[in-house]
Amino acid sequence: MSASSSPLVAVRSRPAAPKHLLASTIGLALVSAHATAADNTASPPEPPATGPQTTQLKGVQVQANTLNATSPKLTANLLDTPRSIDVIPAQVIQQTGSNSLVDALRTVPGITFGAGEGGNPNGDRPFIRGFDSQSSLFIDGVRSSGSQSREIFDIEQIEVTKGPSSAYSGRGSAGGSINLVTKAPEAHDFMHASVGVGSDTYARATVDWNQRVGDDVAFRLNVMDHHSDVPDRNGPQQKRWGVAPSITFGLGQPTSVTLGYYHLHSNDIPDSGIPYDNPFAATSPNAHLNGSGKPIAVPHDTFYGLLDRDFQRQDNDVGTIRVQHDFGGGWLLRNSSVYARSTNDYIWTLPDDSNGNFLLNGGVWRRGNNRVSSTDSLTNQTDLTGEFTTGSIKHSVAIGAELAREKTWRDSYILGAIDPATGKVYPSQTGSIVNGACKPGIGAVSGYWCAPVLNPNPHDPWNSPITRANAPTNIVTNTRSAWAFDTMTLSEQWELNLGARFDSFRTRSTSAAARLSNDSNFWNYQAGLVWKPAKNGSVYLSWGTSSTPPGVDAGDGADGIAVTNQDLKPENSRNLELGSKWSLLDERISLSAAVFRTEMSNARVATGGRGSAQINAGKQRVDGVEIGVNGKLTERWTVYGGYTHLDSKLVKAAPGDPASLGKRFPNTPEDSLSVWTTYAVTQRLTIGGGAFAMGKVYGNADNTKWVPGYTRYDAMAAYVVNPHLTLQLNVQNLTDKYYFNEAYTTHYVAVAPGRAAMLTADFRL
Repeated sequence: MSASSSPLVAVRSRPAAPKHLLASTIGLALVSAHATAADNTASPPEPPATGPQTTQLKGVQVQANTLNATSPKLTANLLDTPRSIDVIPAQVIQQTGSNSLVDALRTVPGITFGAGEGGNPNGDRPFIRGFDSQSSLFIDGVRSSGSQSREIFDIEQIEVTKGPSSAYSGRGSAGGSINLVTKAPEAHDFMHASVGVGSDTYARATVDWNQRVGDDVAFRLNVMDHHSDVPDRNGPQQKRWGVAPSITFGLGQPTSVTLGYYHLHSNDIPDSGIPYDNPFAATSPNAHLNGSGKPIAVPHDTFYGLLDRDFQRQDNDVGTIRVQHDFGGGWLLRNSSVYARSTNDYIWTLPDDSNGNFLLNGGVWRRGNNRVSSTDSLTNQTDLTGEFTTGSIKHSVAIGAELAREKTWRDSYILGAIDPATGKVYPSQTGSIVNGACKPGIGAVSGYWCAPVLNPNPHDPWNSPITRANAPTNIVTNTRSAWAFDTMTLSEQWELNLGARFDSFRTRSTSAAARLSNDSNFWNYQAGLVWKPAKNGSVYLSWGTSSTPPGVDAGDGADGIAVTNQDLKPENSRNLELGSKWSLLDERISLSAAVFRTEMSNARVATGGRGSAQINAGKQRVDGVEIGVNGKLTERWTVYGGYTHLDSKLVKAAPGDPASLGKRFPNTPEDSLSVWTTYAVTQRLTIGGGAFAMGKVYGNADNTKWVPGYTRYDAMAAYVVNPHLTLQLNVQNLTDKYYFNEAYTTHYVAVAPGRAAMLTADFRL
């Protein structure tokens, strides 16, 4: 699974000139453990001859030794980079029928997803090796701020760096980071379009058009429109469209400029999920009714949301200017200026059983979580890469600097409640007669705040008032960063990789209730020693660190600044990893294995209950093992996959909190497995399938709320009709497995979609 496990040792990792941008992204895919198998799997076969010549179908036809990695900070070839980096290339995304970041990341073991709430926004919230990485998402190496549900129609590949990696990506990154590599103009003309239909009103269309204009200018346009219900969920649906034009001037010249713009609009009905069968506290008068802590047992299509009330609208805009200059002699300068704006606006039913409604009243409180926010960010990032020698030692270096400003405005809605007996309007849901306990009853008597546990009606009317709170919070975060990396080739067998980064982090939060601030300066480091016992293999020992200050989310994520933590120091994480990667069987199979220990010291822990003051007193530890195997077993059969084992533990808890000591991390399964394989039955017909398994996951630190493990199966069949048309059928969740894919700390878990079938026509010109 590690990108550095590739057998293609000739690939260099300095940034490519614009004419090689797309080739670079495919190149990293080829040299990664994921992508080695992916390209072998995805390249369509040659069709039978139709005349005097045989037509070659479009596929990935590249020479790996001419390609480069996308990150300029990786100063060694990827086989010898002492890091675990998983790459999901475009062809794997296409083969598996993935249409979102969440879909695509299921192919990477060791990643789970946490659920949102009100204060913690509803959007993509990946956990890598047990640590929340919602604020460690990047687009083309630049931080992507703001809570979002991300699409992949303009994505060439997805790169996952595992383990503490603030030396590469700055603040946060305790478990790793995720980088989305976008599609860029190429030096040849093509048109690629797809139209898909399927079950649950699924309809999706995309266009990818690249056109050369003159000798050194190329234009590329990606467009997408998508609509679908969520399979077997009786209410939630997804509607979105996007457009992403880009143009490069100076294509193939020493100096080039690339301009890009991205817009995505979403208008969804979010999924409310299923409440836990909550345990009562030992001091509760209802302790004798104590629940199991797992999700309540209801049919798969049970949906507690209100179609009259619930919505989620998002808009994401990103504008990019990238300037590159090749000085010759291996030295390249790249400067990226990025402005981005994301908005997240929703009212979303959270099925709450915190007051024991399920056991006491036979109902579920339709708690109305909500948020309206916008995040604007402006970033300028400069990278210089090159090579030189000192005596017998060759140096491959990368230095850079970044200036960034992020500004978030965040408000909420007030959801009123009406006493059905008197008509009295209460100013908020928590001040109403309902107050979460469903004591007046369920249905109309509660103003439809409470629904029956079984057979809730999503079409229940909503007549209570909804108003804007008009009590905004404004957060401004300024970051100044600089870094340097050097891979020293000491001999044919030994390489030493060193890197360091300095961050100056300043965040301010202003509201009617409080004025908060945190100023932190921190250094982070990366070091790795690589031994090459043979040209086709390497053994490495690496060490890396990360720093997570309060407010790392720029005001719109899961790690905000608050009165309880504003004066605290950054949490410090470090990772020690021993790994090996080998290319075997004439470079057909790539194997990788690693053992690691990640520790977070100085962890923030509460001194009392929820909302109490926090202190830097905790210590968390994850011991893990990762194994990857990828490549061609035969000329027709390809397989790639991986397995991750995580032994997570809270080593040191807050004073007076013995219940959490020694417990496993939330959203951290002990075992996870991902396998995808394809087989070319004939030159025209390819079949494939995948298995994605995950063990039991806890929702909270006390390990009293949990979701069971699962195994999901997918299937695919593709048929090449002619050189320009391929038909592909995907069936996801083949057995209609009822499982849960996101766990929240207190109230509920998210339900994974049921079985879905999609037929896609893929056109290439």
